[in-house]
Amino acid sequence: MQLSTKHLLGIKDLPASDISLILSTAQQFKEVLQRPIKKVPSLRDVTVVNLFYENSTRTRISFELAEKRLSADTINFTTSSSSVSKGETLLDTVHNILSMKVDMVVMRHSASGAPHFLAKHLPHTAIINAGDGINEHPTQALLDAFSIEEKIGTLEGKKIVLVGDIMHSRVALSNIYLLKKMGAEVMLSGPPTLIPNYAKEALGVQVEYNLAKALKWCDVANVLRIQLERQQQVLFSSLREYNLAYGISSKLLASINKEIVIMHPGPINRGVEIDSEVADSHQSIILQQVENGVAVRMAVLYLLSGKKGE
Repeated sequence: MQLSTKHLLGIKDLPASDISLILSTAQQFKEVLQRPIKKVPSLRDVTVVNLFYENSTRTRISFELAEKRLSADTINFTTSSSSVSKGETLLDTVHNILSMKVDMVVMRHSASGAPHFLAKHLPHTAIINAGDGINEHPTQALLDAFSIEEKIGTLEGKKIVLVGDIMHSRVALSNIYLLKKMGAEVMLSGPPTLIPNYAKEALGVQVEYNLAKALKWCDVANVLRIQLERQQQVLFSSLREYNLAYGISSKLLASINKEIVIMHPGPINRGVEIDSEVADSHQSIILQQVENGVAVRMAVLYLLSGKKGE
C-alpha cells in the first residue's frame, strides 16, 4: 500500500485511509525502535533537508532521529546560519538546496502556507510540513492519534477535549481535522478570547467554556501551550488568572470523579496550563507522545519516499 499523496502538507485534505496507513506503519517502526539495533536501511541513498525557519527543538530533533534511524542522508538548515539573513528568498533557498539533488524537504515556517508554496514549485520533491504559521502541524496530530490509540484503543467514538489557546494553535487545527476523520467527538475548552467564534459551525466541534464540565465529558484531554509569542493583544488578564480558570491541576482532576488521559504537545508551561504533579502523573502520556513522535515521523518519511521494503 502507498499514500495517495506525494506530500504531507496537512491533515485537512488527507484521506482517512492515508491516516490509517501512516498509523499502522508507525506501529511497525515502533517495534523496530524496541530492538537493540534501532537502525534500518529503508532510506539509504535518500537525502532529506530539514528546513527550519522557526525555532524548534522537539520537532526538529524528532525528525532528525527518525531520518537517522532510517539511514537517510540529512542536511540541517537554519535561517540564522544561512543566506536568508542576507535577504535570500524562500524559493531561491530551495532551488539552491535542490540543485544538490535532495529527495525530501521537512519544513517549518512562520508563514501559513509556506510548505504548500514549496510543493507547488517543486512537485517532484516530497515536502513534509513540520508546522506552518497558525495553520497546521500534521505530524503532531498523527503522533497524538497514535498515542491515544496505544493508550485506549480506536479513536472511533472517543471523546477528546482540546484545552487552551485554540486560536493560535496549528496543533489544535490538525488534531480537529484528524480526530473527526477517524470518528472521534471533539470539544474545545478555554477562554472565549482564545477560541475562534466560528469553531462550532466551520469545524463541527463542541465548545465548553467551563473546564470542569469539559473534563467530565471527555476520555482524553489534550492540553495546549499558551502561545504568547503569537498573540498580538492581551487576551486574558494574567497567567495566574489563566491557571486558576483553565489550568489542569490534580485537585481539579480529583473533583471530576473519573480518570482521563492527559496529553500535551510541549513545551509545557508548568504551573500555567498544567501543573507538574499532573504532567508527571500516571494519567499523563506526555513522554509517550515524544517517543511515538519518532516512530510516526519514520512512517511518514518512509511512505513518502516511495521505497519498497526495508
